[in-house]
Amino acid sequence: MKEDSYKSIALSLVAFSLPLILSGVLQQLYSWADAFIVGNTEGSAALAAIGSTTAIINFFVNAITGFTLGLSILFAQRYGSGNRSDIRKLLSSFLVILGFVFLVLAVFGFIFTENILRLLDTTLDTFDKAYDYLRIIFIGIPFLAVYNVYAAALRALGNSRAPFYGVLISSASNVILDIIAVVFLGMSVKGAAIATIISQIAMTIFIVIYSNRKYEELRFAKPDFQKAAIMEGVKFGCPPMIQSTVSSAGGLVLQNFMNGFGTATVAAITTAYRVDSIILLPIINLGSGISTFTAQSFGARNDERTKRTFFSGLMLMAAVSLLLSLVVIPAGGFLIALFGAGDEAVAIGDAFFRRIASFYVIFGLATAIRGYIEGIGDVVYSSIAGILSLLCRIVLSYVLEPYSGNMVIAYAEMLSWILLLLLYLVRAVCKSRQMRRMR
Repeated sequence: MKEDSYKSIALSLVAFSLPLILSGVLQQLYSWADAFIVGNTEGSAALAAIGSTTAIINFFVNAITGFTLGLSILFAQRYGSGNRSDIRKLLSSFLVILGFVFLVLAVFGFIFTENILRLLDTTLDTFDKAYDYLRIIFIGIPFLAVYNVYAAALRALGNSRAPFYGVLISSASNVILDIIAVVFLGMSVKGAAIATIISQIAMTIFIVIYSNRKYEELRFAKPDFQKAAIMEGVKFGCPPMIQSTVSSAGGLVLQNFMNGFGTATVAAITTAYRVDSIILLPIINLGSGISTFTAQSFGARNDERTKRTFFSGLMLMAAVSLLLSLVVIPAGGFLIALFGAGDEAVAIGDAFFRRIASFYVIFGLATAIRGYIEGIGDVVYSSIAGILSLLCRIVLSYVLEPYSGNMVIAYAEMLSWILLLLLYLVRAVCKSRQMRRMR
């Protein structure tokens, strides 16, 4: 950021966030392509089978992205303060640590796939296909860990384009391989899973080669595992990882809760969340941009730019989230129908979107404030607030179910977003006052 005006900061946020948004869209194409091609080729049962594995996969993926989110904030603060030598030490150490940890977890998941699906009360008509899909997907988890460490470091350095290029190559490969494996070779969900992990491996290879060639501070070195560096990385990475894994565990509870409404609701809501995950990408990645810019300014001890980043991001987020609401509310049923869902599932999905999309502005404002809080290093509170919001959502799902039926899934999430906004808003005000007194 060369200037400190609100306009220039807003434009910089847009320029930084746009590749992240596009990367997120392309990443979601992994599951979209699987669901779209399998759903239209194999029918609603196969679509529901893939959908029923989403919460399980997200448990592992969110653990990775949660930890690397914390690392990205630490990297950005180091970058802002001019202390770049630490970035290489942290990168090399956590590549080995996270790669090993998630390799072990992937092996565990591969071995106990059947037990996991039974624990979630996966419906009988989708169980076998869900088993075939999930077991193969576990193979790609360690590669995602390596990719996300490099992507976190690149974002901290202000480069959001390289992860986009990697995901672009990978997504194109995934779509092509999905068509070949599912449509032409008739491999059903197994083919979709194989296509996904091959594409993830390609994405990881690209970003490793790019980072090592482009940035000296991102070249892999022999890890020295210095205690101070490891502990600081853990300090930043563990709170968002814990929040992400708890959220994913909550997702498993909610998946089990959702399964009780039958296959049509499972197909509708899991597909709706698949659509929602792309719709919300502008909000989520703009929040990441706010976090990165705040961390750089905070690391440089530039209080004025930190403040302007927050207010510019907040106004920009309000406009973006309102626009998304206006687009999604009338189009929800159409988006569900694109995946080959039956008429009943389409009707359920349309009703879900008419409710949840009306609260996108609340979620957007909460995400903007979260970006500011995490950027100044307050990742512990941010994680606690996220966990409290999730617990609220789970409790409300069971409490309100007799009154709302399957739409309780939307109502509970809407109310949890309100709680999240209030928690972040109170903390942001308190931290701002504290920073003024300290500096």
